[in-house]
Amino acid sequence: MDALTTVETAQQAMEEAPTIIVKVGSALLVRENGSIRREWMAALVQDIAALVKAGRRVVLVSSGAIRVGLRLQGREPVQLGLDEKQAAAALGQIRLAEAYADCFAEQDLRVGQILLTQEDTEDRRRYLNARATLNRLLDWGTIPLVNENDTVATAEIRFGDNDRLAARVGGMVGADLLVLLSDIDGLYTGNPKTETSAEHLPLITTGITPEVEAMAGVERSAYSNGGMVTKLAAAKIALGAGCAMIIADGSGLHPLQALREGVKATLFKPALSRHSARQAWLVGALSGNGVLVLDEGAARAVRQGKSLLPAGVSQVEGAFGRGDTVQLRGLDGSDIGRGIAIYDSEEAQAIAGKRSADIAGLLGETRGPNLIHADDLALF
Repeated sequence: MDALTTVETAQQAMEEAPTIIVKVGSALLVRENGSIRREWMAALVQDIAALVKAGRRVVLVSSGAIRVGLRLQGREPVQLGLDEKQAAAALGQIRLAEAYADCFAEQDLRVGQILLTQEDTEDRRRYLNARATLNRLLDWGTIPLVNENDTVATAEIRFGDNDRLAARVGGMVGADLLVLLSDIDGLYTGNPKTETSAEHLPLITTGITPEVEAMAGVERSAYSNGGMVTKLAAAKIALGAGCAMIIADGSGLHPLQALREGVKATLFKPALSRHSARQAWLVGALSGNGVLVLDEGAARAVRQGKSLLPAGVSQVEGAFGRGDTVQLRGLDGSDIGRGIAIYDSEEAQAIAGKRSADIAGLLGETRGPNLIHADDLALF
């Protein structure tokens, strides 16, 4: 059972989620003049450190590079060309990462920077590479610091937003909870800045319906395309992956600690658990021409929730690439299920029936001991 199946409040979700994605907007992190709010950053890092020391896995998705870079150049964010935004991001990202690294070092934690584009989350091979890096950093107890790769991206700066990037990262690492820190304490029935009758909604269980979307106003800034519209777009991505989401006011110090203490926020709960959503996607995925025939021991092991090791593969049929969904078949021809291959068909042929310890010697490299990880298996 997933960790957040029974929670009903944002506070409960914060206390029970094993893996959390925290997204920070530039308006919270950077002042209008482009300087970093160091006191706020340090307080956020202290909150993250408390979660990590309690055994949680935390990924930080942070905006702010463009605004910081513009300050270094003494420029204003008015009618900037795309190349100017990209150059500003190149200047600002290194300063932003340095500031985070200093704050995390004070908490005896390390931070590793990952810059992604939309294509990295959609191309299967690049997706798997990014996922492997994120999970390795988390396994090492390091905080992944994620931002859009604004220096090379185009559509992301013009149309994208880190809310949606954070949701995609949540899907990558199998996160239980996505926390969007904003300048508003959740979803209202209308715009609370202009409608005195607007009511705060602490819990959304219906998904992102047209009625929920109608509640979102459109807010723009010179730096980003944020606002409630993109937050609900992020919610669609997160909920579809079985990941719960919180919208909370992050303007005060220690915003994550405030959530753990019960401050007002909105919790979006998915209709399906993370595991169920993953399984449903895999079962419905096209398996192409790839088939892995499992011996009796391997078939029994995967049915017990274990990963598929190459030693248990008796035969490899068809051509498939790394990241493709393949069919799992028993020696008797039974359809066992589906899985996402870590190695392509040629590599699978080379390591089938062999020990995991022999993979590096056979292929010249290794992506780990499994041919298919347990998280990427869906069984009939």
